[in-house]
Amino acid sequence: MDFKEIKELIRVFDKSELNKLKVKDGDFEISMQTGFEGGTVVSTATPVAAPVAAPAVAAPVAVAPASVETSAPVSGDTINSPMVGTYYASPSPESPAFVKAGDTVKKGQTLCILEAMKIMNEVEADFDCKIVKVLVEDGNPVEYDMPLFVVEKQ
Repeated sequence: MDFKEIKELIRVFDKSELNKLKVKDGDFEISMQTGFEGGTVVSTATPVAAPVAAPAVAAPVAVAPASVETSAPVSGDTINSPMVGTYYASPSPESPAFVKAGDTVKKGQTLCILEAMKIMNEVEADFDCKIVKVLVEDGNPVEYDMPLFVVEKQ
């Protein structure tokens, strides 16, 4: 199975109603499963006994949005993600975070950056508030309307 066939298989699986799929093609095996909100596909590719002539090809693996506290439900006022993207706490890896727990922010102040399709989008506070908890770790993917911060309105 070549890379184009794997990409097409993932695309078809993602659009289907299936929640699990396992395919074997000669010495190559791939299994996919939906396991996260929003239909995110988790896929793995494993050569059973890799043939000498063909290199092993790995399919892309999507990762679930990770948060600092994944088991506890979020309570209180939150600031949620306005889009799907990658969360960045600071403007660059060397820079300090825009906000951290305990900070008081004003309406319009930048809280984080969400990268979507190579475009950096600043997320700003809609109201004056105090950041109680940052729920997402730097560099992790986020979903639409996913809580990013627990806040106390001022």
